[in-house]
Amino acid sequence: MQALTRPANRGWRWLFDGFLIFRKNQLMLSLAVLGYWMLMALINTVPVIGQIAATVLIPVFSVSLMNACRTIEQGSPFPPQILFSGFHNNLRPLLVLGAIYLVASVSLLGITALVDDGVLFQLVVLGNKPEEQALSSSEFVLAVQLALVLFSPLVMAYWFAPVLVAWHDLSAGKSLFFSFVACVRNWRAFLVFCAAIMVFGALIPGLLVGLLSSFLANGGEMFSVMLTLLTVLIFLPTLYASFYVSYRDVFVTIDEDA
Repeated sequence: MQALTRPANRGWRWLFDGFLIFRKNQLMLSLAVLGYWMLMALINTVPVIGQIAATVLIPVFSVSLMNACRTIEQGSPFPPQILFSGFHNNLRPLLVLGAIYLVASVSLLGITALVDDGVLFQLVVLGNKPEEQALSSSEFVLAVQLALVLFSPLVMAYWFAPVLVAWHDLSAGKSLFFSFVACVRNWRAFLVFCAAIMVFGALIPGLLVGLLSSFLANGGEMFSVMLTLLTVLIFLPTLYASFYVSYRDVFVTIDEDA
């Protein structure tokens, strides 16, 4: 399998086309994404085992959401059990992907402990909230920056990996390799994609909240809550749909001239 190299402006198209998929069936995609987050939150409530299970199952549920996006795009009937469809194909390598991600994440966060004495590690892995002084320290900020750098290659390796396992029958190792190569070849498109997410997911909503809060003395807080709700119901489903679009654009070309 050879990944295609797309131009930088494809990054904007991924998010826009993801919104078009969302428009085709807003209710079902929103329910699927909301159900995924609620299920993961429920699993995480189980001490220790729940956190491990939730992380290992991330690739499985990622495939479920990609199945939902593909179903909507194709105009096929939306089965009620779509959220668990990721368990149907190549479950073992998907669980292997999840286990590798768990070990790699813990290991990388362990490296950041050399910088901030384990504050970030305890916060993310153990769920122990440190003191405010520790969170505002320069060491903690440096640890967060180091984590972003260390996790970038891991995210690249996992971006397409679950779909490549489930839809193309690749092994866990091969899927990680092809995903990483695809991201490297399309780094410009991914850079623009990240910029688009920041603009539409953070910058514009933040500006709207700031402007309306200055004009509406008592309604600013209510508007902020409403905007957060719209983000959950519209932007998050669009974002997951854009993940599917990025895969389709790089590995499955529908229209080469589009």
